[in-house]
Amino acid sequence: MKKIILALMCLLLIFTMLAGCENNEEKLREFTLNEVTRSVFYTPLYVAASKGFFEENGLKIEIVTGGGSDKSMTALLAGDAEIALMGPETGVYVINEGKEDHPVIIGQLTKRDGSFLISRVDEKDTFTWESLEGKTIIGGRRGGMPFMTLEYILKKHGLTPGVDVTVLDNIQFNLIAGAFEGGTGDYVPLFEPTASMLVKEGKGYIVSQIGLESGEIPYTTFMVTQKMIKDDPQFIEAFLRSIYAAQKWVVTATDNEIATAVQPFFPDTSIEILEAVAKSYREADCWMQNPIMTEDSFNRLLDVIETAGELKSRVDFTDLVDNSFAQKIVGE
Repeated sequence: MKKIILALMCLLLIFTMLAGCENNEEKLREFTLNEVTRSVFYTPLYVAASKGFFEENGLKIEIVTGGGSDKSMTALLAGDAEIALMGPETGVYVINEGKEDHPVIIGQLTKRDGSFLISRVDEKDTFTWESLEGKTIIGGRRGGMPFMTLEYILKKHGLTPGVDVTVLDNIQFNLIAGAFEGGTGDYVPLFEPTASMLVKEGKGYIVSQIGLESGEIPYTTFMVTQKMIKDDPQFIEAFLRSIYAAQKWVVTATDNEIATAVQPFFPDTSIEILEAVAKSYREADCWMQNPIMTEDSFNRLLDVIETAGELKSRVDFTDLVDNSFAQKIVGE
């Protein structure tokens, strides 16, 4: 009889523990984030997921890759994602289209272009932007930040796109690496780890880090709907608190620690390449150390869009950006 009672008590304890685990799981607020593409460029986001910072703040994230800012914006507006990670230019376009209930930027992840210019030939020691005259570059989608930043740099070096240099805009951004491998163009801007993998395979050579040429721009941001801000501000705070924790962790982590943290999101990429990429992005100072966007960098973004001929009218900083959540988190 004692053995039976003991067994029943053990079963009761096990059920209680399982129920506790289920209750803890139920307490996590599940949400979907739609990212514009999958890239080591977004390391702090993946760190927040892999290091448990979201769970610490009561959240459980599902990351969906959109394959373009327009697709990520569509997912956000359609309610298929609570948060979208994409270029802020997409928000500018939506406002310029006259949509009053437009999404709002609540935080910034990267502060310069994270792509690298890849050449078919090894010209690391001889490359100059002026030498691109007469060449063809795969630019991606016209109106997107990679395309506009590239044109901005070309013009800064005295080259007129379409006259001095051909910039292709008829290939989707997520297909430009394959197009380059297939023989299209003399150059292509690629994000990591795609750029380093292409170099490792002997199919191209990195000749320039585009972000160092363009200067600081609010390149990738987190956006939510105005309804989300009104209905669930606690969720936004929990999300940004997780991102800020990851941003601080990245500052002090080693390249190997960063590579290990993000590898679950890049299972086909070696730790060695991820380490090299982390080192490269840190040296280029691509990642924000807190999610607060500055008005100066926002105005530079508008300058880039205006130079590209894609800006109908300049957007007021406070119409698109809500720094209140980020400022509260950083000030805690």
